[in-house]
Amino acid sequence: MATIKEIADMANVSRTTVSRVLNDSGYVSKDVRQRIMKVIEETGYVPSEHAKSLRTKKTKVIGVILPKISTETSSRLVAGIDDILSEKGYQILLANTNLDQEKELEFIKLLKVRQVDGIILTATNVNERLVQQINKTDIPLIVIGQEVDSVSNVLYDDYHAARAVVSLFIQKGHEAISFIGVDESDVAVGHLRKKGYIDEMTQHGLTVEDTWIQKGIFDIESGYEAMKKIIETSTHTPTAIFAVTDRLAVGAINYLKEKGYQIPEDMAIAGIGASEISQYVNPPLTTVDYQNEAAGKAAAKLLIESIETNKKEPKKITLDYRLLVRDSV
Repeated sequence: MATIKEIADMANVSRTTVSRVLNDSGYVSKDVRQRIMKVIEETGYVPSEHAKSLRTKKTKVIGVILPKISTETSSRLVAGIDDILSEKGYQILLANTNLDQEKELEFIKLLKVRQVDGIILTATNVNERLVQQINKTDIPLIVIGQEVDSVSNVLYDDYHAARAVVSLFIQKGHEAISFIGVDESDVAVGHLRKKGYIDEMTQHGLTVEDTWIQKGIFDIESGYEAMKKIIETSTHTPTAIFAVTDRLAVGAINYLKEKGYQIPEDMAIAGIGASEISQYVNPPLTTVDYQNEAAGKAAAKLLIESIETNKKEPKKITLDYRLLVRDSV
């Protein structure tokens, strides 16, 4: 395979000129550029990525930290991220925390050691240790789904989406509406969606019984168990269930069907996520679509902007949502 010196000799230019063309840096006239590219094409020359990274101090690798790599949300986010980054010649290095907060911290450190050009973090929650680690990281970092003031964020409108779901129930005549959430240490899913539920109920003068609020852990089984607690402990059985994820909603549906409830005649139910399973559960689940692929694209664009401009001014993008009304309400 030809070397840069050989390419330069064949094109009758200096090695510096060849490097400028390969790195797309500095001025090279159109005719000379075309002559060099013709020689490169004829020789099949492929630049060494390692050598290139030493020259440019860029690896063209982006670290993407995900809370659970097997979920539809993660796959949609990665699709959006890759769509933008691949156009710019970047590769993705995926890291899966499996909802372990300690692994989030470890992966930020590890990716920095691996000299990635930037990091996109889908955070499970925001705590002091995570913020400290982010602030110590001197490479561009974007957070999806949670708000961290010191860096750029791509956020979902969790609060208003939750209010929209509860408002839909109320429009359909429901007043006894229960809630299946997750731990409030997850600010977006646990706290903001619960706040949206409570505020919408309060605005309409509707009472919320303590037993109507139960917690799960993002899976179908815990949705089943939370629904069981609501039915078994409530003195006044609700007529509608708002679950903060589709998987929790599906678990609740499974329990209700076991106990002979008709949906939506006896109990209406809605989730958030617009997952594939939401379309095929019977009846199809009313849900909120956050358009995760768009979130991935927005995060990738913010990261590239930060890398290319070397600016560290935090930006916040809050994406819109769609309420998908189906037969479960």
